[in-house]
Amino acid sequence: MFSLSRLVFFSLPLIGVLVGPAMLQSAPSVAITGELKQWHKVTLTLDGPTAAETDQAPNPFTDYDFTVTFTHESGTPSYRIPGYFAADGDAGETSATSGDQWRSHLSPDRIGKWSYAISFRHGNDVAIGESGTGLAPFDGLSGEFTIARTDKKGRDFRAHGRLEYVGKHHLRFAGSGDYFLKAGADAPETLLAYADFDGTVALKPSVSLKTWQPHRGDWRPGDPTWQHGKGKGLIGAINYLEAKGMNAFSFLTYNAGGDGDNVWPFVGRDKKFHYDCSKLDQWGIVFDHGTRLGMFLHFKLTESENSGARAKDDVAFDEGETGRERKLYMRELIARFGHALALNWNLGEENTQTVQQQRDMAQFITETDAYDHLIVTHTHGNWQGHQKVYPHLLGDQSMLTGASVQTRYVEDTHRFVEHWVSASAAANKPWVVSNDEQAMGSTGVPPDPSYSGYQQTEGPTIHDIRRYALWGTLMGGGAGVEYYFGYKHPQNDLNAEDWRSRSRSWDYARYALEFFNNHRIPFADMSPADELVRNPEHNNERYCLAKPGSLYLVYLPHGGDVQLDLNRSSGTFTVQWFNPRLGSALESTSKKTVQAGRFVNLGLPPSDPNSDWLIILTKIQ
Repeated sequence: MFSLSRLVFFSLPLIGVLVGPAMLQSAPSVAITGELKQWHKVTLTLDGPTAAETDQAPNPFTDYDFTVTFTHESGTPSYRIPGYFAADGDAGETSATSGDQWRSHLSPDRIGKWSYAISFRHGNDVAIGESGTGLAPFDGLSGEFTIARTDKKGRDFRAHGRLEYVGKHHLRFAGSGDYFLKAGADAPETLLAYADFDGTVALKPSVSLKTWQPHRGDWRPGDPTWQHGKGKGLIGAINYLEAKGMNAFSFLTYNAGGDGDNVWPFVGRDKKFHYDCSKLDQWGIVFDHGTRLGMFLHFKLTESENSGARAKDDVAFDEGETGRERKLYMRELIARFGHALALNWNLGEENTQTVQQQRDMAQFITETDAYDHLIVTHTHGNWQGHQKVYPHLLGDQSMLTGASVQTRYVEDTHRFVEHWVSASAAANKPWVVSNDEQAMGSTGVPPDPSYSGYQQTEGPTIHDIRRYALWGTLMGGGAGVEYYFGYKHPQNDLNAEDWRSRSRSWDYARYALEFFNNHRIPFADMSPADELVRNPEHNNERYCLAKPGSLYLVYLPHGGDVQLDLNRSSGTFTVQWFNPRLGSALESTSKKTVQAGRFVNLGLPPSDPNSDWLIILTKIQ
C-alpha cells in the first residue's frame, strides 16, 4: 500500500480555517490527500453538488466549472487547474455513476506552503467557455497545505520532476535538470481496450478486448489493482517494459470509428457529453503506475478515422473543429491526467484535421493545461504527408512544440527526423521530434525471429529497425522512438498483448539509452552534422551528431571505414567504439587518438567490420 496523508478543511468562502463539528452541516468539506511531497500527486476533493454521469440539466460535465488555483507561498508558481466530477470519489472500485465528489490534482514543483482557491460556477456550457455564476457555498473556498521534499530515487519520475519543453530538441526534467531520451511501445494503439476496465466493449468481432494475460505474471505484490484483483495483466505489462529498460508507451484515448473501435472515455460510444467516472479512475491507476515506473505517457487523442471532417457516422468531435465536444474532451483528460510528470498530447494519429483546426486544438490545450506539456501531431508517413502539415505549424504558426514522426519506409527515418529538427530550429522554435511509427502499416517493427508463429516474409528486420529507426532517429537529433507493430505480424497494433514478442528490439533500444545516459553524453547540446562525414544528403551510409570542437558521434550502419572533417576543431581527440548490438563497454583499436585540424581517418571497427558501430571522439582537455 502507498502511504496516504489526509487533511480535511471545513471551509467558508474565502476563509481557509478549520471549524468545529457544529458547523459540519453548513460548510462543505475540502480534503487534501496523497503523499504531500514535491512532484507527487496531491488531490483536492470537494464535497460538492450531487450529480450523476447521465444528468442532462444540469450536466455535471458541461454545466459546472470546477477549477482550483494552487499557489506556492512565494507567489510562483501558480497553477489554475481544471477539476472534474468524480461520482462517489471511489468509482474505480465501486463503479459508481453518481455522487457529490469533485476533484482536482496538483503535482507541486516546490516544497513549502501552498494555498488553494476554488472557483465553482454553474451555467449552460460554463465548463467549456460560456459565462456562468458562482455557486454557493462552494465558490470561493480556500485553504492551505504544506509540501515536503520528495523521497523518491531511481527511475521514479517523482525523483526527477516534470518534463518540460525548454526551447530545445529534448525535454528537460524540472527537478534534476537532466534531459530525456525515450524508447518504448507505440503498439498496441488499443492498449486501453482492456476487459478489466469498466464500460469497455468490443464492437468489431475481429478486434477483441485484451486481457494482457501473458503479463499477469509480471505483476508484483504491492502493485495496484482495482475491484478485487483486476488490472494485473496491464499493470504487469508496464512492469515488463520497465524491466526491459523502456521508458514510454502510447495509447489512443478515443478510437470510435477507427481500426479498433473499442476505446472511448464516455458512458457510451456516442455520449460525448457524459464521461465514465469509474473507467477513467481505472485508466488513472494505470497512468499513475507508469509515472512511478518512469514511463512517459503518449496520449494519442484521436485516430485518423475520427480526427477530422472526413470521419463517418459523426464520430469526429465537432467535424474537426475545436467546439463543444472537443473542448470538453480535452478539458476532462487534462483535468484527470495533466498532473502526470511526463507526457505529450498528440493531436491525432495520422491526423486528418485541417492545418487551422490543428492550430485551434493546440491553442486550446495550451490555454487549458497549466503545466504546458509537450504538444505534437502525427501525419501520414510519406514525404507528401509531412509536407502537407508540418511546414504550416513551425515556429509561431502554432502552439506545437514537437512532431510525432511516421516514416513509411524505415530507411527514410534519419533524413525525415533530421529535416524537422533542422527546420524547426530555423523557425526559431526547436521541436522535440520522435519517430513513433515505422515502415508500412502491414509490417512495422517485426517480432523476434524466434517468436512463435512469426516468419519474416516482407518488411524491415529487427536489425533494420535498430540501424535506421533507432539510431537514425537519435543521430538525427531526435528525442527517441516508440515502436509500431504491423498488422500482418503476430502481436500487432490491434491485438498485441505480449510485449515479449519484441524482446530483442527492446534490448537494442535499452543499449542505446544506456550509452547516452551512462556516458553522460550531452545530446541536448549536440546537432546532426552529417556533412562532416561527407553525407550532406543524410542517407544511410553514415551519420554524425556533434558538439563541435568537443564531442563527435559517428554511426556506421554497415561498418566500414570513415573520414571525419575536423578542420574547424583543434587539439587531440580520443577514439572509442560502441557496439550497438551488444551494448558492451567501449572498445578501442590501434587508432586511439587523432589530431584535429584536418580530415581524419577513423579506421576499421574492432571486430565485425560489416556490422553497425558507433564511434565516439572526445577532446582531451
